[in-house]
Amino acid sequence: EESQEQEAWLTDLHHKSRYSVEVVAYTLKGDGLQSRVQYVQTPGEVPGVPDNFEVIESDDGVYVASWMEPGVTHGEILGYNFTYGPSDAEKETVNLLPAQRSYEIPELLRGVNYVFHLSASNDEGTGEDAHFKLAIPEDRPSGVPLRMLAEAVSSDMITVSWEPPLYEERNGVITGYTVRMYAGDPTQSITNRTSANSLTFSGLRPNTDYVVQVKAHTSVGGGPFTEEFMVRTPPESPSTPPRDVTAVSSGDSSIEVSWKAPENIKEHATGYSYVIYYTSDSSRTDVSNWPTAPVGITMSCRHLTVNSAISGIVYSTTQPAAPRDFTAEILINNEVRLTWKPPRVTAGILAMCTKVIPKLEMENAVVTESTVKITMPSIPQSGGPLDVFLRDCSDTKTSSHIGQTMKSHPHHRCASRRRPGQASIPSRSPDSYTYEELLSQSITPGKRRRSAEARPPYITAKLMGSDIPDSFKIGDSQVVNGFTNKPLDNGQSYSFFTRATVMSEIRTPLHSTSKYSEVVTTGPNPNEVGEQGENSLRGNPSPSQNQLMVIIIAGGIAHSHPLLLVVWCTCFSSSSSSATPKRPDEPLNNQHVDPVELRRIHHQTPAMMSHPPIPITELSDHIERLKGNDNFLFSQEYESIEPGQQFTWEHSNLETNKPKNRYANVIAYDHSRVILASVEDIPESDYINANYCDGYRKQNAYIATQDPARNFGRLLEDGLGTEVKCDQYWPSRGQEIYGHIQVALLDVTELASYTVRTFALVNLKSRSTEKREVRQFQFTAWPDHGVPEHATSVLAFVNRVKACNPPDAGPMVVHCSAGVGRAGAYIVIDSMLERVKHEQTVDIYGHVTCLRAQRNYMVQTEEQYIFIHESLLEAVQSGNTEVPARNLYAHIQKLSQPDPGDSVTDMESEFKRLANIKAQPSQFVSASLPANKFKNRLVNILPFEQSRVYLQPIRGVEGSDYINASHIHGYRQRNAFIATQGPLVETTEDFWRMLWDQNSTIVVMLTKLREMNRDKCHQYWPAERSARYQYFVVDPMSEYNMPQYVLREFKVTDARDGQSRTIRQFQFTEWPEQGVPKSGEGFIDFIGQVLKTKDQFGQDGPVTVHCSSGVGRTGVFVTLSIVLERMKYEGVVDIFQTVKMLRTQRPAMVQTEDQYQFCYKAALEYLGSFDHYT
Repeated sequence: EESQEQEAWLTDLHHKSRYSVEVVAYTLKGDGLQSRVQYVQTPGEVPGVPDNFEVIESDDGVYVASWMEPGVTHGEILGYNFTYGPSDAEKETVNLLPAQRSYEIPELLRGVNYVFHLSASNDEGTGEDAHFKLAIPEDRPSGVPLRMLAEAVSSDMITVSWEPPLYEERNGVITGYTVRMYAGDPTQSITNRTSANSLTFSGLRPNTDYVVQVKAHTSVGGGPFTEEFMVRTPPESPSTPPRDVTAVSSGDSSIEVSWKAPENIKEHATGYSYVIYYTSDSSRTDVSNWPTAPVGITMSCRHLTVNSAISGIVYSTTQPAAPRDFTAEILINNEVRLTWKPPRVTAGILAMCTKVIPKLEMENAVVTESTVKITMPSIPQSGGPLDVFLRDCSDTKTSSHIGQTMKSHPHHRCASRRRPGQASIPSRSPDSYTYEELLSQSITPGKRRRSAEARPPYITAKLMGSDIPDSFKIGDSQVVNGFTNKPLDNGQSYSFFTRATVMSEIRTPLHSTSKYSEVVTTGPNPNEVGEQGENSLRGNPSPSQNQLMVIIIAGGIAHSHPLLLVVWCTCFSSSSSSATPKRPDEPLNNQHVDPVELRRIHHQTPAMMSHPPIPITELSDHIERLKGNDNFLFSQEYESIEPGQQFTWEHSNLETNKPKNRYANVIAYDHSRVILASVEDIPESDYINANYCDGYRKQNAYIATQDPARNFGRLLEDGLGTEVKCDQYWPSRGQEIYGHIQVALLDVTELASYTVRTFALVNLKSRSTEKREVRQFQFTAWPDHGVPEHATSVLAFVNRVKACNPPDAGPMVVHCSAGVGRAGAYIVIDSMLERVKHEQTVDIYGHVTCLRAQRNYMVQTEEQYIFIHESLLEAVQSGNTEVPARNLYAHIQKLSQPDPGDSVTDMESEFKRLANIKAQPSQFVSASLPANKFKNRLVNILPFEQSRVYLQPIRGVEGSDYINASHIHGYRQRNAFIATQGPLVETTEDFWRMLWDQNSTIVVMLTKLREMNRDKCHQYWPAERSARYQYFVVDPMSEYNMPQYVLREFKVTDARDGQSRTIRQFQFTEWPEQGVPKSGEGFIDFIGQVLKTKDQFGQDGPVTVHCSSGVGRTGVFVTLSIVLERMKYEGVVDIFQTVKMLRTQRPAMVQTEDQYQFCYKAALEYLGSFDHYT
């Protein structure tokens, strides 16, 4: 019979033996051929069960597992696998060495039943487990209840709720809770026990603060109380409506309402708010549907709100409104024609009246060789509407009464030049000059003529109605609101006139112009000999006639709308020795008229007129007003930006050029586009999506463009720009050729928030071998979406670029992706910072409007528009605190001395300005969670959410990703440091997890474990033998005691995969328990040693720095690390901005004024040597 078997089992073989196997087929006639020999090795046997396996508690409370080697090993034991954990939870496995016979089990929990398994392994595998069970006795809870919440449910009742402590902190079965509550005196507390997770207290006092605490109990006893939680009971409910309600008119659009509190509520009692209902429609009888105006702030009592009844109705009538479109027209013979329209709402009142201000006495003019000082008397305070009076020196009177609906604009004064001996008034009337004529003389003046021909008047100053001085000196060379008040010629005769302009939203500008003043002659040339002194008045020696006056009475408008005073001068010769003409190479300051101001004059749209420049003294209040009601006014203002003109973009719309536009809707206006040098035989080769943009007092100061395309290099080569900012269009190393432009990378400097690159450009088609150097600044800290949270780094970037850009450089090329959003924000910030230096005002609205007339969508989002405001406010409030290193000593001396008559030094004021950074509770979300509160050493030192260090979360453990630590940027590297508090007992494991997760191998400790008899830091490292912190085994390797610090080295092993690292801890021991070190030299040496060690071992991770709270001494260490490195590379020092930058990443960095002064002192000491990092 034929066999179908093709498989056979061989049994009773020896372990770990080699056998040869052959298969032969056979029939009745005999065996066939043998198969080829196959060799096979039988497996060895795994070890047996370890002997004498048990787990016992040692005398010091540590549980230790012990065992003996298995009786049968079947070869060499390679190790043991030890697995343990609660009987009903996930187990943990540890790999142990073959020679080990015991193992200390870390931190077993009280009140838990554990199971333990131990198996031996050889080269064949893992043997059978030995088992052991252990029930650990309960203990008092070591943790506090979680998520405790106390809420007032009525004026005499509070409900408290909570959750059990963390599982590992319960130490057994929770049998109940104790809730303690008190108001003011802890000895008078109310204590209740409950087995539930909530409890309600009743019979409490209304409007009272109560402190609540909860602790958990096991069968052994109670654990610790939670932190104090304060809750306030709401005020008692009002029993009656508000009493004695009155309403009195206070203006044409306002009514003052007053009342008394309900009967059962004390006057001025806290915790109450009021709502005013009002209407002008007598037909609306349902008061609940009237418009409302809330008054006061309702106290925070969660969701509890109790309202009183509504009071009775009272009636009041507003005052009559002012007339509309009021004008004053100067006629001949000292007559004035007044015209107006009735108010829009008259309520039957049609009677009109006028108000005339009496003539004021004139003051003497003070005349020098190049100036005339005219006196502006104090402004009388009248309670009525605005009155503006102009008076020239020949006693011509002008008066105008402006209603409350008007907006005020420029107001002017002028003069003219005559032949010698003929100092008389010019024939042309001042009122006949147009804006354009006067402006053209101010922008493009020629050389001063020595002929008898009188030169047309020019604008010498513009004064705002809110800021008119008591006197004004004509010819002092100062820039006044965009116009240069240039010197007058010596020995020349002048006359002046003024013009006041008001602007109505529905009409063209209205102005009123005075007549010419008396002729005034400047003092003689010092080289001439004459009888009169330098203050004499040619041709009119009588003191009573030597008077120039501008009388401006601006009752109430100065605080609501600007009144502009623009002064023109025109001069005429009174002797043959007139002033020497200006040299050809002498700069003409009045060429630098602000393009934005020109736009305000030439394109007076209602939007521009209703958004005048803002004085920096009012900027903070202005921004707060716009931010109200969830940025409603900001949105309204941003949406109203409109140039008021139509522009063409024919070149952008050509089919040839459309591929060159990154975005179809972002185009280059024809009138302002950048025109490249044409390339032969290539149509439209002169096109690039880029536009010239104006800066402050400089036309075409910038080129705004999109992310580069092929012709971007030509834009730089054509000489149209020398500075750029953006994406990769350059060689990473060496040189590359783009078209016919060769670009070579010369230098790269990478800093924490921006990178600086220097390139050399060569035009390969040019016969010249000229190289053009271009410097690129790339800002790397702008987030992918939105805007930076703080403006500090942006302002530092703008200032660095400005410092590197020479005054005679070409336009600055600025681009982002589309070249309109971030690019527009940069241009406006840069321009406004320059404006603040010269005029102490900002004109963000005007500048954005001007930019949008040159490139569409400039400042693309409302968020960017708000960021510009906040950036400029920060710049104004902080001031310029950067100082060259060579001037540091003099700067510190100045800061250390109080101003005359003041006891506060500039150093104190500078440190107090750091407190302007206000943090909101929303910035500390994770730090404030109930599961994390106990991890914070101090309740007021919490990490910002956006910069906190995130730990790898542990599955099922809430808050396991949190530690009180913050990422901090260094000078060259982002996240170069971690600033953290001194570890607590509860956070030591988290600390080691953080070091491992963040690859931080250097730890700087700036405190002792105890100072001033208080615990400052838990000893988070093992001193003699290894210790386990959750997943990590820490072995102390060595300790070096230096004169000022201790260096400890640890080997840290991740028990999960066996990976190891060396972590070094530097503990500075010379910081006094109070104050700061007497000298900065030792601390500087310490910083140098830490950073040198980091560089030596080549680790990429951050340096972790801690003191006790992680902000004071820690802030000093990080500040000096940044300041000293910047001083080394840039030669400048800015302690204030450095600390301010740190405080945007972690609150309260450099905590005290002593520490702040120490930073200055240490920086000064560092100037003596620069070898600390080399």
